[in-house]
Amino acid sequence: MLLFTPGPTPVPESIRVAMGEPTIHHRTPEFEAIFAKTRALLQEMLGMSEVLMLASSGTGAMEACVSSLSAKKALTINSGKFGERFGKIAKALKIPSVEIKNDWNTPVSPAQVMEVLKSDSEIDAFFIQVCESAGGLRHPVEEIAQAIKAYNPNIMVVADAITAMGVEKIETTHIDALIGGSQKAFMLPPGMSIIGLSAKAVEKIEERDVGYYFNLKTEIKNQRKNTTAWTAPTTLIIGLGRYLEMAKERGFERIYEETRARALATQAAMKALGLVIFPKAPAVAMTTVIDEESAEGMRKLLKKEYGVNLAGGQDHLKGKIFRINHMGLIEVYESAWVVNALELALDRLGKRKFDGSANRLFLETYYKELGV
Repeated sequence: MLLFTPGPTPVPESIRVAMGEPTIHHRTPEFEAIFAKTRALLQEMLGMSEVLMLASSGTGAMEACVSSLSAKKALTINSGKFGERFGKIAKALKIPSVEIKNDWNTPVSPAQVMEVLKSDSEIDAFFIQVCESAGGLRHPVEEIAQAIKAYNPNIMVVADAITAMGVEKIETTHIDALIGGSQKAFMLPPGMSIIGLSAKAVEKIEERDVGYYFNLKTEIKNQRKNTTAWTAPTTLIIGLGRYLEMAKERGFERIYEETRARALATQAAMKALGLVIFPKAPAVAMTTVIDEESAEGMRKLLKKEYGVNLAGGQDHLKGKIFRINHMGLIEVYESAWVVNALELALDRLGKRKFDGSANRLFLETYYKELGV
């Protein structure tokens, strides 16, 4: 079975082997050496002054960033389930918030954000997804972050990059917190989140000093010593270290180029089949197709007959979309098989006669994008 859901992603054999070694205690020099190497590689990849690894899903990191970086009022962007979650977290923490809500296929614009900020001086933190995975949407995060910092450098900019970290190069110059998750591009089991932090964010975290388990001040203090405040997700950190070694050897930029090429090639193939890409600004992490009539039938047929597992939609998009993953170290022949299987499934469903054009266009586009 080819697992092509946008998280969890498949765990490569070399990472499984690394995580399968006998468990070691997290309060030992041996583990601290592994932690130090993994931390250094993360800092190199993200280009941020501080990084943290937490034993939690991405939602835990989201909560930690809301509690630590917003003291007065939060501005959140809701273009899907995960943008909605930032608002729910603020409400649960009793932090006042205001929300910009768009359709799930529509990115927020810098003008929308600046209009709200200029009308409400209480807002001290901004929360957004880089990729809103509910619909495969890419927000113009870097452009918005730059505009916010030009207006007021004290407003914290927090970006959920759970389905973007390790997928594409994210310009972090104007971002204060960048959130990642283990089960996406890092090709690990779920259970660990990652936060990259700016120097300004570290200052605010140390000043606020809030929370207990999700107290980021405590974590910064400990992780700078290559340990964790609480029990570390040792196996996941070992696996992350192995992934980052593999990624550095292959080249971070090369991985970004190959992921982008797979995404653009898949989009081109879907359009050639007469299918409609859902978001107005598609993310690199996944290709989302909307087909209200056949999406669910396609997914079932692909899984049963062709060994391909794709993700569907949630809420009002349940049964109306399918999402194809591009995150991680995916071989081009695997993506080509998924595209081929989709065309075969369309033929089986009586939607379009198979002629191999999707696979042909996928490969042509992929190698053209890589300059081959």
